[in-house]
Amino acid sequence: MSNANPHAKSHTVVDGFKQVGHRVFGGYAELLRMPHTARFSIGSVIACMPFPMVGMTITISVQHYYGNYTLAGILTAIQAIALAVASPLLGKLTDKFGQRQVSIPTIIVWIVAAIALVTCITNRAPEWVLYCLTPLLAAIPPWGAMSRARWTTLLKGDRERTDRALSLSGVFDECMWIIGNPLASTLAVISGLLAFSFTGVCVVVGALMFLTELTTEPKSQTQLAREAGLTRREYREREAAKAQRLMERDAADRARRAAEAAGASAADVQAAVDKAVADARAGKKESIWGPGMLAVCVTWFSLGAFQSASNISIIAFATETGMKQYTGFVFACFSFSSLCGAIVYGAKNWTIPLWKRFYVCLAVVNLGVGTFMFARHLWVIMIIYLLIGVCQAPTWINGNQLMLHLVPPTRFTEGVSWMGAMNSIGASAGSAIAGVFIDHMGSHGGFLMATVLAVGSLVIALVGFRQIKGSTEQPTLTEVTV
Repeated sequence: MSNANPHAKSHTVVDGFKQVGHRVFGGYAELLRMPHTARFSIGSVIACMPFPMVGMTITISVQHYYGNYTLAGILTAIQAIALAVASPLLGKLTDKFGQRQVSIPTIIVWIVAAIALVTCITNRAPEWVLYCLTPLLAAIPPWGAMSRARWTTLLKGDRERTDRALSLSGVFDECMWIIGNPLASTLAVISGLLAFSFTGVCVVVGALMFLTELTTEPKSQTQLAREAGLTRREYREREAAKAQRLMERDAADRARRAAEAAGASAADVQAAVDKAVADARAGKKESIWGPGMLAVCVTWFSLGAFQSASNISIIAFATETGMKQYTGFVFACFSFSSLCGAIVYGAKNWTIPLWKRFYVCLAVVNLGVGTFMFARHLWVIMIIYLLIGVCQAPTWINGNQLMLHLVPPTRFTEGVSWMGAMNSIGASAGSAIAGVFIDHMGSHGGFLMATVLAVGSLVIALVGFRQIKGSTEQPTLTEVTV
């Protein structure tokens, strides 16, 4: 009896892998083959290196030179609070005046502040000096939000490719964390100056790649208003009215379909339509702060709180067990797992409602972090991170997609910046609280606090269930033609 041709089998296996690879990566490759998109996407990731590196560098350096986790937690909290205040402001200014006009002076402030802070830490300057300098490290342009704004502008009206582009941004973000976390822990253990120097180089290189790509830069409100012969206020009012009309039309269509499906009379159908339009008009027309936006931001506050508490607790746990140099690799495992989740998540065209995906991913991350307090070895935490990380990036991708339903296109950068800002505020609270518990109870106290915050975060998200679910039923506001 003859055996099947082994070469034919190998070709079949190779073809199968090619098909899977094309199905997973083909959509991303199509986006990056668009003119100029690869340059600004990669540039934004390189310029974002302060996000994974600064917090960890401050924590490790301050603990090394001052021997105090409380001080490290407070400084990290101060930087996070300052970032939370600065990010929406910078996002709003970017939408108003343009990406280059805001980013260049912001970068200069960050570089000067980083040089001054690392000099003071290595020379054990008085603590009040560190308190004064740390807020200036929040001078980071909203690179991620600006990159997403470019994608949504380029792909306006194409829902499928816009969702995939947001997933691609999440993939690049996770690549940044995979590289940044181990680099921060390794370089900071060697020298805080070395860590900050590397970060500064990344900022300059990434900014040059991003800001010199002019063809994809979305027009600012100032430019659009000038072209329309309007003031910025008049232009914003006009765009808010467009968004309102879109929501009213969508509400009327949904009410009409529901009434007709229920077999209502013509008069009842019209009454249902009128009521739906009146309800749509009852919301705010100019402010982005509707109930859905508030629910998402509060959820992101609690998300930042427990994740930052778990991060500083892991650093303390690794220090207690003599494995501090490996903390960055543990965080990199989380980011690598999250990267894999982002790649697969963005490759699929989901039919499951957005709000269901949002809550499932959030629950996996929250409940998974709650198991850290039972771990007895750093590698156990790493394994848990590998398991739950697949839902981390999808959670953020879902949040970005929610922003498409909640804010008009000319304020998208501001909306995403607010989401990040609330996450930073929560992170500041979580790291400060966990730092105090660690100094009094060791890493176990930090993990206990992280568990409490994680469970509380899930409860807060469930409290906002109606608002978040309702927001996904609104039309995508980026469909408004500018």
